[in-house]
Amino acid sequence: MNCHELIDKLEKTHSLDEAEYLQLLSNDLPSYDAEYLRQRARLVTDRYFGRNVRIRGLIEITNVCQNDCYYCGLRHSNQNLKRYTLSNEQILECCRYGHESGFRTFVLQGGENPALTIEKVEEIVKLIHYEFPDSAITLSLGEWSDEAYEIFKNAGATRYLLRQETITLEHYGRLHPDSMSLENRIRCLKTLKRLGYQTGTGIMIGSPFQTVENIVSDLIFMAELQPEMIGIGPFLPHNDTPFGKFEAGKLVLTLKLISILRLMFPYANIPSTTALATLNPQGRILGLQAGANVVMPNLTIENYRKQYSLYNNKAAFGVESAEGLDLLKQELATADLYVTTEKGDFSNV
Repeated sequence: MNCHELIDKLEKTHSLDEAEYLQLLSNDLPSYDAEYLRQRARLVTDRYFGRNVRIRGLIEITNVCQNDCYYCGLRHSNQNLKRYTLSNEQILECCRYGHESGFRTFVLQGGENPALTIEKVEEIVKLIHYEFPDSAITLSLGEWSDEAYEIFKNAGATRYLLRQETITLEHYGRLHPDSMSLENRIRCLKTLKRLGYQTGTGIMIGSPFQTVENIVSDLIFMAELQPEMIGIGPFLPHNDTPFGKFEAGKLVLTLKLISILRLMFPYANIPSTTALATLNPQGRILGLQAGANVVMPNLTIENYRKQYSLYNNKAAFGVESAEGLDLLKQELATADLYVTTEKGDFSNV
């Protein structure tokens, strides 16, 4: 089966076998097949979302993390990072500004900060839910117990982002210290699905030691999980990590995977990530043209944004920021794309 036929099959059935995914991800995929893949993915996106781009307000609530992932600038061992944790009132102020600007989804993201107990996360979720009952609350705060996830959901959180990063045990071990386990990450994702969260996962493209076979395994795992949100972006190095000298992930492969994932998951919310915009000035638009339908402008208090340093030169201002929303609208309009403030529940795309 040629690549053109594989793309048609993926669009129709939303699934391929391992060899077929490998064929699509091959480095020698003809340019006309790559363009056909992109076109089909964007047409599917248009079918379910129109030319609308959903906005999510990103609030980076803490850069303190107990983990020591080898790729992340927030890693516990990074002594060159000034740490912070936003107060409840500061988080609410971010939400207020976002709500006035039209945001109806708030994404609370942060490292695994031991000071953020179950009770404290529950409290801030309840406060946001009480003040903004018309808005969705997404958490991206790492691994917790089953009980904690249930408490957060009862408090008002309905969405959770937890990227698998890799489903291959050997690869996982080369990205994380022994104190972390792939088994626990999978448990968390399955718990989130069982509890009825709109569950998000995803991977870094071009992470150190990653193979195409690893990526195929990740696609097959995601097909089993059936996430409602998928966050993928290129690996970007951070100087204060063991991978500081590694090359960034490739733009072309990242865009190809966005298109593949759109054909696999027509209804899913797929962001064009900050990492894409950091890698390439046109990355945000290219991601949307490849099949993404979400952007996540930064609502974090400006003084703290540079301290949430996941990777070198992370974009957090201008078009990447909530205050740059008008600039974002202008940029999207050049590609015939338009901001929508709808929450976009998975059951009502």
